[in-house]
Amino acid sequence: MAETARSPAPWRASFLAHVKDMDEPSFNLSTLHRIDDTTIVPRSRTVIYRGMWADMPVNSKNQAELNPKGFESDLPTLTTDARMEKVPEMLNSGRDNGKEPMQSGKGGPIEAVFWCSKAKTQWRLRGHSYIIGPDIGSDAAAPVRAAVERHMRGSGNEFSFTRELTAHFGNLSPMMRGTFRNPPPGTPLSETLSAGEALGQKVEDLDDAVARKNFRVVIIVPEEVDQVDLSDPERVRRWSYMHVGEGTAGSWKITETWP
Repeated sequence: MAETARSPAPWRASFLAHVKDMDEPSFNLSTLHRIDDTTIVPRSRTVIYRGMWADMPVNSKNQAELNPKGFESDLPTLTTDARMEKVPEMLNSGRDNGKEPMQSGKGGPIEAVFWCSKAKTQWRLRGHSYIIGPDIGSDAAAPVRAAVERHMRGSGNEFSFTRELTAHFGNLSPMMRGTFRNPPPGTPLSETLSAGEALGQKVEDLDDAVARKNFRVVIIVPEEVDQVDLSDPERVRRWSYMHVGEGTAGSWKITETWP
């Protein structure tokens, strides 16, 4: 059984309904961390789901200009600080001390696991990622925009990646925006801070230079989705959704399996 990806993914509606019903839409994100040329180890952390790319949740307090309605995708998003280890992990690169944080690019393999307790359903999304940073509107980032657009639905030229990035920043609370002015995560307290860095700041300006330099949106591109429904202990059910093809030109193969 298959459905064209030009329509929403067959798992999308149930996934969104389950996540919407969560008290806090948190999930575990796993990446690969390179120790050296011969050693790669897993890394996992809890992050917050920030909506689907091009179709973020409405926040009445968001003062950012929004993209026109009519665009959507099957690509979950999260936000992160470019200085966090997961960013170079996703970009398949180690951190180069003394250089600017990496901006927009394609990431390597990742896995996202949601436990939706009210629905008693686990969702496991495997695929790759894209990092969206301040340079996303540049010519150099054109391949990233083109790659993500292949997974989007909608028409017209009104959609702006730069506008969407700013809207994600605006969707956060001032205190959460302020975390992007924190000292570099994981560095010793004894190190000297850069200008503007401190804990507990609130950021009202959506163009705050320090915060926006560090702010990133991560787009998850699912290639395989696993759904395990434990709502009926006497009839546990499980489905595998495999994406075949490229972007919206592809299709989803659905197989119900033993749990």
